[in-house]
Amino acid sequence: MPNRRSEIVAPLASATTPAAEFVFSRTFNASLEDVWNAFTEPEHLKHWWGPPGSSIEIAHFELKPGGIFHYRMKFPDGRAMWARFIFREIAAPRRLVWLNAFSDEHGGLSRNPWVPTFPLETLNTVTLAEQHGETLLTVTVVPFDASDDEARIFSGGINAMKMGFGASFEVLADYISQRS
Repeated sequence: MPNRRSEIVAPLASATTPAAEFVFSRTFNASLEDVWNAFTEPEHLKHWWGPPGSSIEIAHFELKPGGIFHYRMKFPDGRAMWARFIFREIAAPRRLVWLNAFSDEHGGLSRNPWVPTFPLETLNTVTLAEQHGETLLTVTVVPFDASDDEARIFSGGINAMKMGFGASFEVLADYISQRS
């Protein structure tokens, strides 16, 4: 396994589609290492990734360029869905880039179950920066290889993404504070 502190980059297979980008930042009262580990270690991800009240079962996790985080998310009402990350760039402990998508149980691509015209994949970039003993996390999400219609749907969903990431990062903040 590569040194987790070294920069690792996977080659791009396709360019992103020009569209609005979603950017969301949150400061955590935690070290850069703690926030990095929460994003890159399955034993932490399973405790906070996803909306409040959901739980995830990790089917596969391999943190390397081209590696996959494949998981099933369960909701309190009994519904379940599969999703995946394909890691593109790992520059520990400051930058993590992945393609995000809904999937099937085998890791194949699937459409968004709520909005089938949403882009099939999005390119997510998380950057971390130390600030006065805290960690600033910024996530940037753009449609990946999307049609014009998919890009418009993405742009129309930015407020929902803001609420979703905000809620997930609140769970992350609680998880990190309980571990301190």
